[in-house]
Amino acid sequence: MGTPLPYVSGRIVHDADAHIMELPSWLRDHADPGIRDRIEMPTLAAGNELRQTGDPTQQLLDLNQAFERLRLKHASVEFRGKEAEEIMLRKNFAATGSFIAEDRGRALDLLGFSSQLVFNTFHNRRLRDWEHRGDLELAYGGARAHNRGMMEFCSADPRLLPSCYVPLVDFERAAQMADEAIHMGAAALLIASSCPAGHSPSHRKLDPVWARAEEAGLPIVFHVGGTGDLIDNNYFNNGLPVPPDFHGGDENFRSVDYMGIPRPVEQTLATMIFDGVLERFPRLRIGVIEEGAIWLPSWMRQMEAAFEAFRRHEERLRSLALRPIEYVRRQVRVTPYPTEDLGWIVREAGPEVVLFNSDYPHVEGGRKPFERFEASLGDVGEDVRQAFYCDNFVDLMGSAMRRVPGLLN
Repeated sequence: MGTPLPYVSGRIVHDADAHIMELPSWLRDHADPGIRDRIEMPTLAAGNELRQTGDPTQQLLDLNQAFERLRLKHASVEFRGKEAEEIMLRKNFAATGSFIAEDRGRALDLLGFSSQLVFNTFHNRRLRDWEHRGDLELAYGGARAHNRGMMEFCSADPRLLPSCYVPLVDFERAAQMADEAIHMGAAALLIASSCPAGHSPSHRKLDPVWARAEEAGLPIVFHVGGTGDLIDNNYFNNGLPVPPDFHGGDENFRSVDYMGIPRPVEQTLATMIFDGVLERFPRLRIGVIEEGAIWLPSWMRQMEAAFEAFRRHEERLRSLALRPIEYVRRQVRVTPYPTEDLGWIVREAGPEVVLFNSDYPHVEGGRKPFERFEASLGDVGEDVRQAFYCDNFVDLMGSAMRRVPGLLN
């Protein structure tokens, strides 16, 4: 038998949404001593390997032992012998390279992806919530710990492009954190999808953040999870049991709260466009990751309708050199879910806006994202496919692509 083909072959594919699976103490391990004890470990699950107790010390010991057993399993001949055929079947902590950094390059080879933009799994909501508590030391200290952990993991392979978090709650510290993240080697600056505490995401005093990203040639990115509650929880007070999510639990998304996923980023981006952020920073790129794209066409047209209705009365709209839809097509890039009608999105929003993504190694990404996207694209030309799988990602990531070996020739 010959060497099996990777999951995707025959074209260059960049993955705009991938994750690490952080161990329970990951954020604490990378935090400065002054805030380390203030960071509680998230509740995680690694299949049936973990049994959590009420005693924090015993819980950490049990978790460490469970993950050590899991690490040994990943190194076994039996596990690695089926990696190629099961690369898209194994999910979360069971997936190759999900939490063992030195294995992630092998996962990329088996996937056939030329690079991955990498995000955390468990901390977006926490990072956002800390911004809204008014505790700047925890907000920026937690972000710094996150960024150190992301850089450490992604240093295992130059094809891994780390996203680093920048809290926008404080103008001066936001600019300093952007500088710090860029200096560390961030490939993208991650911000919360919802409004910062106390001011608009379009506030002029945040311009230094956008200026630093534009000058460095790095994108600003949003990712699902960077909000408060997506919907009022009373929507689930319907006299019926709350259905399980993708993972069989109640901590993630179900059909009803799925409907609220794009709302915060729609408002944030529209505000930034109307208030001239994309006008002032024309080379800045914005990535909207794992928030779907089926909303794009109607949102773009809603902005056009708002532009027509209010520009006579609003100087900020009259001062824009482009129409809202033109800013989107020039500067915004979005990842669709594999269950969405990508062909329709391309026809209605434009082929330059959408990006391939696998959500590896999460369950939500499914087992066949490439096949689903291909089926949805149908008989579009190769130029559209090239844009979706490769060119739009290269445009989004800018200078970060220089670190990925052999891709831009």
